[in-house]
Amino acid sequence: MSGNGPILLFGGSGMVGHNVLDLAAKRGVEIVAPRHGEVDLLDGNAVLAAIRRIHPSLVIHTAGRVGGIQANMTFPVAFLTENWSMGSNVILAARTAGVRRLINLGSSCMYPKDRTTPLREGDLLSGALEPTNEAYAIAKSAVQRLAAYVAAEDASFAYKTLVPCNLYGRYDTFDPTRSHMAAAVIRKLHEAVEKGADSVDIWGDGTARREFLYAGDLADVILAAVERFDTLPAVMNVGPGVDHTVNEYYALAAEVAGYRGGFTHDLSKPVGMKRKLLNVSLARQWGWQAKMTLRDGLAAAYAYYRSIA
Repeated sequence: MSGNGPILLFGGSGMVGHNVLDLAAKRGVEIVAPRHGEVDLLDGNAVLAAIRRIHPSLVIHTAGRVGGIQANMTFPVAFLTENWSMGSNVILAARTAGVRRLINLGSSCMYPKDRTTPLREGDLLSGALEPTNEAYAIAKSAVQRLAAYVAAEDASFAYKTLVPCNLYGRYDTFDPTRSHMAAAVIRKLHEAVEKGADSVDIWGDGTARREFLYAGDLADVILAAVERFDTLPAVMNVGPGVDHTVNEYYALAAEVAGYRGGFTHDLSKPVGMKRKLLNVSLARQWGWQAKMTLRDGLAAAYAYYRSIA
């Protein structure tokens, strides 16, 4: 790494940030991660002051307002404005402070809807977005482009974006009003077991396909990106490269949770994109691939949920 300053992580209290800090501690990597109470990322002046005070050699931006379909559809204004403000404040403050290297976290929601083949990095901004998370996707897309524009205007700045698929794991949010699918499934199945329920509802017919990455694996690739930053592509997908139907996720999570009842499909509920699978050939060429199996990852996520429930 160039420069002598520390690594600065924004978003350390979120699921991704927590996992990055845990893994960094195990590997002896020192990271400075100010909490929301210390730096409000919606305040550009506060972000700039923090960066100037810390003098980082590299900034990692993992912060954001996140949630599942229900949250995205209920609060689109907040999902657009807050994610854009946080991302643009971090990027512009880093540039103003002269930080030459930055890793931004994107999202597979940035990709066009209704694609049946695995999504390549070149597919970004090539089609209409999925309406159920359009506001979030617009914000994340704009932040990714801003990072690219900074690098394009001045080659001494290298601002790069990792684009992960759907995430789950330790430190996930299990609140049903804000949770993503994997966390929602774990909570529903756990509560069904506790109540002795004989049926659990699934939104839609369960045939939609999703790709999920264990958050610990995302932490691993982020730290690898820090270590090998100069060879990291400007934009790189991150995921296992394999997807499953929603029904399959429920069935596997049911085994992990010990649920032996049946399922009922609620066809009135929104399901989002029919398929969203990333092409991860660039990541594999770079030398990284996901390590955690889905079964082991769900078991670890379920154990974490039980520890906090």
